[in-house]
Amino acid sequence: MAALCILLAAACGYDYRRKRIPNILIVSMAVLGVGWRFWEGGARGTLFYLGEAVLAMCLLYPFFKIGSIGAGDVKLLGVTAGYLPVSRILMFLFVSLLISAMISLFKMWKESNIRERMHYLFAYLADVARTGRWRLYLENEREKQAVGICLSGPVLLSILLYLGGVY
Repeated sequence: MAALCILLAAACGYDYRRKRIPNILIVSMAVLGVGWRFWEGGARGTLFYLGEAVLAMCLLYPFFKIGSIGAGDVKLLGVTAGYLPVSRILMFLFVSLLISAMISLFKMWKESNIRERMHYLFAYLADVARTGRWRLYLENEREKQAVGICLSGPVLLSILLYLGGVY
């Protein structure tokens, strides 16, 4: 798990500097996770790792589909979830997204645009309810970059909370 934390810290560096996580880091985390689970439980451990990673990615896919989370974030959450017991995956995802929500609220408060962002969210949800069709949450790429946050930090914090016994 120490190696995972080091790779997550590297992912944070890339994500916060360049707004993307290199696939080589994701693949490195996955290979390390598969190897660790193989060492612990043989082929069955490997299958559990892959199943848990795919489960997490499938749970996050709808959020990716509407553009509220990036592909790199989905992959990062998935390969990280594979390290955890299956009973902790939902809590890991919840804690990661809760930390992200708190960072988002702080960012909106700092930029004094909470009312504007909440109005956009409720208008988006009303449009989805009215039409019955999902669409991209933020269609303007420049706006998406301005209001988005990097999820690698919350993922690292969530793993550290798990390792510290918080959940």
